[in-house]
Amino acid sequence: MLHEIKSLLIDKFGSEVIQSENPSGLQPWLAIKVDFIEKVCHELHDNPKTFFDFLSCLSGVDNGPQQNTLEVIYNLCSIPHKTQLTLKVIVPRQTEDGSLPSVPSVCSVWGTANWHEREAYDMIGINFINHPDLRRILCPQDWEGYPLRKDYKTQEFYHGIKVEY
Repeated sequence: MLHEIKSLLIDKFGSEVIQSENPSGLQPWLAIKVDFIEKVCHELHDNPKTFFDFLSCLSGVDNGPQQNTLEVIYNLCSIPHKTQLTLKVIVPRQTEDGSLPSVPSVCSVWGTANWHEREAYDMIGINFINHPDLRRILCPQDWEGYPLRKDYKTQEFYHGIKVEY
């Protein structure tokens, strides 16, 4: 199945759409270039051959300061076709201007992406372009840093209250 989907995407968007792939293991995946992710998700959702109608999970992953990359993992399901697919995008942990890395939102494809993207923003520090309501969902709005980054240092005090863990 992964080979067929890869061929479909290359036919539609060109060979530059796929950044890398892992066809083996329990959860084979395709890494999509970040500029294509929203278009690819629309295609996989709207195409009757694939019809991935359900985004079961979207997760942010920090690969650590040494690898210097973050990932967004998309776990897709097609309920009618009884198939699953994992996509990912890989972005640098920090941009040249010091802003958060950005990935296009897929909220326009699946409504469930809304809170998943907010969590990835809040915990990992990934900006989702064109998200309808991108703000923290687990931490207070004025919290400093992104708690699931591997180099995160918990602030000692928050509004004068000692942060204990």
